[in-house]
Parts: sequence; C-alpha cells; structure tokens
Amino acid sequence: MLEQIQMSITENNVGVFDFCLWSFIDLISTTSGFKKRYGFVYVDHTDTENRELIRYKEDSFYWYQRVIESNGKKL
Repeated sequence: MLEQIQMSITENNVGVFDFCLWSFIDLISTTSGFKKRYGFVYVDHTDTENRELIRYKEDSFYWYQRVIESNGKKL
C-alpha cells in the first residue's frame, strides 16, 4: 500500500498529508480474539492467559521505523 501511495506522489503529484496504520500494538480481533496479530508490537497475552503482558517489537516495527526515518524512501 505504501508503494502505491509513493507512486501517486511521485508520478501524479498527489498530495498526501497523513497515513494511518491499522494498529501499533496487538489488538483483539472481533472474530479471532488474539489468534490473529495485527500490530508492530507483540503482547505476551492469549485469549485464555494474561501471562506477563510484556511487549516485544516485531520485525515490522523496525521496517516501519526505517520508512519513517527515510521519509518513505526506504519501503
């Protein structure tokens, strides 16, 4: 999706002022509970156990960090 936004900016001079990602931290799916994970940060938690609730940065966290630092040049 970000590649398409970047292409719109460079090829069609489209102005983009914001991008909202789905979720920074894991969230509960209304149909799957915690079985499906969406966030950049994994939370040590399941549908049946709270566990330690420790947060772990996923690979996607570091990818998105590079995207932000490069102002979208490194996708």
